[in-house]
Amino acid sequence: MDDPTTNPTPPPAVSSPPVPSPPPVPSPGAKRRSERGQATAEYALVMLAAAAIAGLLLAWAASTDGIGRLLDAVMQSIIDDAG
Repeated sequence: MDDPTTNPTPPPAVSSPPVPSPPPVPSPGAKRRSERGQATAEYALVMLAAAAIAGLLLAWAASTDGIGRLLDAVMQSIIDDAG
């Protein structure tokens, strides 16, 4: 016969709910690293806008003979200042 005093069975284990861990603390440079892509995208947009404006300016100057008149004005200014 099984005598409870000679071979006691342990009580069932009671599990407590897990303790949630605190959120990770970001490193001091974490924000800067996350903003690097944003700065690159902003730079690309500025360069795209500058290229578009330059293209429009060149198209206007070529169609209205603006480049020739601009060079004539610059050369005339240089000649007037020299003479």
